[in-house]
Amino acid sequence: MTESIDLKLTSIVLGSDSVNLYSFAPAGGGALPPAEAGAHITLLLPGGLERQYSLVNIGDAPTHYTIGVKREAESRGGSAYVHDSLRVGMVVPVLPPQNHFPLVEDAEDYILIGGGIGITPIYAMAQRLTALGRRFRLYYTARSRSDAILLDEIAAWPSAELRFDDECDGQPFPLAQTVTSAGSGTHLYCCGPGGMLNAFEEAGRACGIPQDRIHVEYFAAKHEAATDQTYVVELARSKKELVVPKGKTILEVLIASGVYVSHSCSEGVCGACETTVLSGKPDHRDAILNDQEREASETMMICCSGSLSERLVLDI
Repeated sequence: MTESIDLKLTSIVLGSDSVNLYSFAPAGGGALPPAEAGAHITLLLPGGLERQYSLVNIGDAPTHYTIGVKREAESRGGSAYVHDSLRVGMVVPVLPPQNHFPLVEDAEDYILIGGGIGITPIYAMAQRLTALGRRFRLYYTARSRSDAILLDEIAAWPSAELRFDDECDGQPFPLAQTVTSAGSGTHLYCCGPGGMLNAFEEAGRACGIPQDRIHVEYFAAKHEAATDQTYVVELARSKKELVVPKGKTILEVLIASGVYVSHSCSEGVCGACETTVLSGKPDHRDAILNDQEREASETMMICCSGSLSERLVLDI
């Protein structure tokens, strides 16, 4: 299990009408673990809440971590707590950066697309590519300017294009055309609402772009959890066998049986519960693994994925 570190909230900056930027530094001084473009940290909040937020700033030796948190109208507790209860000076346990949305740094060209709060990892990628001297195009779309963050910083990049729904006479962002414009050596990255990500992936398939050049990060579940089968899960290290009944996930059964595993989102988007599969055929329902990784089935997200075989053997 990854050990948490205690970080002190050092500043809160109003980013937009609904987003605040929160910066954290080591509570006892010292260095922070490095952070790569696309990485996120996990805030461990009261009541057992664990919430992942993409890092706006990156570096090999960062002095602080900055995240953007949108106040969600239908918050499950995380964003509401951060906005309503966190204050400068408070100490929060945090899991160090993890990255399920890594940046390929040696591509010929890049297209970066951020929708709403999804601009946070995209912004970090643009920073990194600028430092590397790489060519990229950045597209940032939001409902309105008042909903957008980091506008001045993004507008400073000559290759950046800003688009706001209330200034476009109802015309949707030309996502398909943008994807179609990619050259043969271009890597494409997109983070934003689920509908945008689905359309982005579909446009990539329609253009015949290889999957290893299409990169997405989901903030919410992409598929329904696999709960329509009953099967047995064998825990190789724990020497236990558990029945996962119809209507339950592996994670729910493990927790009910007193077996602790790292977990957070319970929707297959954060990767905290990724588990090694020793045998059996998983029914993958996450938004992290690509087609090749699902075919290999060396790991699975036990919060949402189930089994297509009568038995799964997991390295737990």
